[in-house]
Parts: sequence; C-alpha cells; structure tokens
Amino acid sequence: MTKDWKTRTRLVHEGSRRSQYGEMAEAIFLTQGFVYPTAESAEARFVKTGDDEFIYARYGNPTTRMFEERIAGLEGTEDAFATASGMAAVSGALMSLCRAGDHVVASRALFGSCLYILEEVMQRYGVKVTFVDGTDLAQWRAACAPGTKAVFFESMSNPTLELIDIKAVSEIAHAAGALVICDNVFATPIFSDAVAQGADVIVYSTTKHIDGQGRALGGVVCGTTDYIRKTLEPYMKHTGGSMSPFTSWIMLNGMATLDLRCRAMADSALKVAQALEGHPQITKVIYPGLASHPQHQLAMEQLGTGGTLVTFEVKGGKDGAFRMLNALEIAKISNNLGDAKTIATHPATTTHQRLPDDQKASLGITPGLVRLSVGLEDADDLIADLKQGLAAI
Repeated sequence: MTKDWKTRTRLVHEGSRRSQYGEMAEAIFLTQGFVYPTAESAEARFVKTGDDEFIYARYGNPTTRMFEERIAGLEGTEDAFATASGMAAVSGALMSLCRAGDHVVASRALFGSCLYILEEVMQRYGVKVTFVDGTDLAQWRAACAPGTKAVFFESMSNPTLELIDIKAVSEIAHAAGALVICDNVFATPIFSDAVAQGADVIVYSTTKHIDGQGRALGGVVCGTTDYIRKTLEPYMKHTGGSMSPFTSWIMLNGMATLDLRCRAMADSALKVAQALEGHPQITKVIYPGLASHPQHQLAMEQLGTGGTLVTFEVKGGKDGAFRMLNALEIAKISNNLGDAKTIATHPATTTHQRLPDDQKASLGITPGLVRLSVGLEDADDLIADLKQGLAAI
C-alpha cells in the first residue's frame, strides 16, 4: 500500500482485497476451508502459502488478512495476527515466546486476567516472573537481568491510569536482551506510537476501541514478520485462538471510524475530568490529561492526550460508589471500555475482584474507585448525569 497515506486514509483502505465481483464493502469470507484445483496444488500450498493463498480458517482467512494488514499498517509493524479475544492475544504473545526456565519482568499494575496469566499459568509451567512498579525505572533496571526473555506492561494501566515510559523501559529491556511486549489497549493505536518508542510486540483487545460498539470479542498481536509467523502463528493456529471471519469483518468496519471516535471521546473525557475535579463528593480524579496527574508531562509527550478513560474515587467507599452508579441514567454499568456508549465500572467488585484486598490497596483500587470509559454522547449531558449521580451519595 501507499506508504505516505495519513492515518484516516489507512483506516479506510489499508489491506483491502476485492474479489472478481469488485465489491465496494469488504467481503466476509464465511468459510472454514478452501478448495484446491488439483492435488498437486494442495500439496504445494501446505508446503508454502502465498499472500493470497489460504488453507484453513484457523490458519488464515481473506477477511481476517485484510484486518491484520490494516492494523499492522496503522501500528507501523511488519505483520499482525488476529485472535479470538484480547486475552488470547496476551496469552499467545507470552506463551508462544517463553519456555520453562525463562524470565519475564512485568509491571505490577495489570488487568486481573493478565495477572492470572503471569502469576498462575506461566509460573505453573516453569517461567519465572518478576513484578515491578512500572513507574519506577530503577526497579526495571534491577529486575531486567541479562538473559531476561521479555518484559510485559500495559502502556496505561487498568484502572488507575498509570503510564509506562515506553522509551526508557524499552532501552532497559533491550540492553538485557529482552523482547518488549506492550498491551496498548487504553492508549489506543490512534494516540500511541509504541513501536517508534521502542516496543517490539503490541497487543490489543479489539473488543474495545477498535470495534467500539460492543459487538464482538477480538484481539490482535502486532510485530515483526519473523515474530508473528515463526513464533506466534504456530502456537495460535495449533491452540485454536484465531479470530473468526465475521469478527474480522466487524473490526474492519470499526476501524473506518476509529480515529474520529477516539479523538471525540478523548475531548469529552478531558471535559468530564475537569468538571469532576474538586467536586465535594470526589476525593480524587485520575486523568493523565489533567495537570494534577503525576505523569501529565509523560502523557503529553507519549500520547499527546489524556485518553478516553477517567477514574475517580468517591466518598463513602463501596456504598457511595454503588449509590452513584445506580443513579446514573446515561452512563451504563458494565465492564467493557472503548465503546460508543459511556460505561461506568466498579473495579474492586468486578474486573479486579479476585485480587486480595492488600493487593487491591497496593494498586490503588479502593472501594470508592470508579472507572469511566467516556463514549460519544454530548460531554455536557455526561457531566450533568455524573453530577446527579454524585448527588445520590
């Protein structure tokens, strides 16, 4: 594809494939298998497949390939592999790379399922995992010993919105010979340029901003062709974590409006954060776009925005948070994010509920903490809705 296309053009056209019918919309190839003209051609394809040759939907599909090429073009990586969910992408990126005896360093502030993969699954199979405070570069330096296989972090943590200095951590990791795997969901492919900042492998839950309308589960891993095809693909195609063609079609359509949606949501998120800061029923507002955020400067340098999520702590702990949540009319109580609809989440009892209380406390996940994924509604309506909800505490 043309190399000098801007983001919005890539989001509409990158990776497009048209059949002999010349369809305008991307086609959905709802097929699990493919027909070969001869037995010899079948044999040849199983030895080596070309760019537009496919064997089985678990290995690849034309619709899925369009999505993979589009997201890789946007992300600035050589290749990508689409997966059945965001957690299939996270687990595949790590498990395909590591063997018993390998060492992984990870940020401590992670989504509950990511912690499960690192704490339970990987260590069960003999991978040593060291957790660090992701904002403390000294801890990264101390933990990344020579021979470390990989480092893993969320570029913006869930739900407390801590940022990782991608450039600095990547330099530390690379000096130890480690691969940098970055879960970039909160930062989005619109605002983040993690590859240019040093990350080697980028992981997304496409369930979030890329779909953007709460329709389907999906994930994707972006990286070099060597990593995607020689390390990740064999693991994913044999363990069955690939994306379905129909989901790929949904994600392709979601990408066409991704830039517009993310920018509108981030603009509204800033207005919401500014309106909530100093509210008498709120003890703390966490939003990287506010000057009060301890990593505001890093956010502006790394993302240029505060993102689409706002986290805040209300008075009254769990009872106060529940009173506010139950009084909301526009924002919906759910556990997804990046949706066109504004979503309010109580992390302590949902997304991070399995964590022990002391671990929640160390991560800043208090009983009064609320995570707000700002949608496409009018910002003034959202602010009014939140204020009337806070009045119910």
